[in-house]
Amino acid sequence: MNSPTPAPRESSPLIRYVSCVLAAVALLSIIELHLLSALLAGLLVYELVQAVTPLLGQRISGDRARVLVVAALGAIVVGLLILLILGAISFFRSEIGNPELLWQQQLMPLVEKARQQLPAVVVDHLPDSVDDLRVGAVELARKHAATLQLAGKGAVRVFVHIIIGLVLGAIIALSRARPAHQVGPLAAAMGLRCQRLAEAFHNIVFAQIKISLINTLFTAIFLLGALPLLGIHVPLAKTLVVLTFIVGLLPVVGNLLSNTAVTVAALSVSLGVGVAALGFLVLIHKLEYFLNARIVGTQIHARAWELLIAMLVMEAAFGLPGVIAAPIYYAYLKSELEAEKLI
Repeated sequence: MNSPTPAPRESSPLIRYVSCVLAAVALLSIIELHLLSALLAGLLVYELVQAVTPLLGQRISGDRARVLVVAALGAIVVGLLILLILGAISFFRSEIGNPELLWQQQLMPLVEKARQQLPAVVVDHLPDSVDDLRVGAVELARKHAATLQLAGKGAVRVFVHIIIGLVLGAIIALSRARPAHQVGPLAAAMGLRCQRLAEAFHNIVFAQIKISLINTLFTAIFLLGALPLLGIHVPLAKTLVVLTFIVGLLPVVGNLLSNTAVTVAALSVSLGVGVAALGFLVLIHKLEYFLNARIVGTQIHARAWELLIAMLVMEAAFGLPGVIAAPIYYAYLKSELEAEKLI
């Protein structure tokens, strides 16, 4: 049985510190240059290849296994992207239906029930009819037309970055590392930094996927199982389940966002259903803290409040990309500090 390849060793403290500074500058520049989506896509493909290759390597040679895995992943990713786009269009058409009916049958009932439960100061600012609601939406879209146009261009740019990141991650996973005696000390140190970043990504992302799946499962049981059995149907329930999984990929904050959306939708049915949904989601929220402690905490030796502080700081500095990057960057930082025996 082959022994695992030893991690590269830095030749001197100076080289180690220089590589750490370069790694920090690179990670911050990735956010500033809006390349975070490319980095995450590349790391995802790289980790998938690293995970699957040993399974095929038992019967196929290592190089050939990597080629097969990368080719298969490329086909799977392209196919999944196409299916995801088509599935999203079909799903939202079936869930939302006719836009005109959406205004009349879902949004206006929300407003009417809000008028019955909210204070008069708030009710005075709510629309009186479907036409008022529609006019307000059109006016809002007109005022922010430039922002919406930039958002559309930004979405296309992010999609291109993701494709490029997928290709780069596949290329790096396919390539073979040079022998240690052929690598300079700084290159070896930077290689170790990249290895620890990939490990931090693996620990955070794959653990958070498990947590999000568990939260989504319980939310689906509540919205699509328990409530319908009682004759209660929350509007846009399927959309809320999908939203729970997507935002649940963000530690701690994601669960709060999904809880808020589900509670607001439940309040549109009745105050009692809203309170019941809030109580149920509080239990799920407590479950997430337990899962964070058991899954994420054991992987990177970090508690939920540590990740939350990191996310708050990164959000203040970089906005939404900072929130997404914070758990991975924090896990990487802790791994470096632990390697230096500073914590």
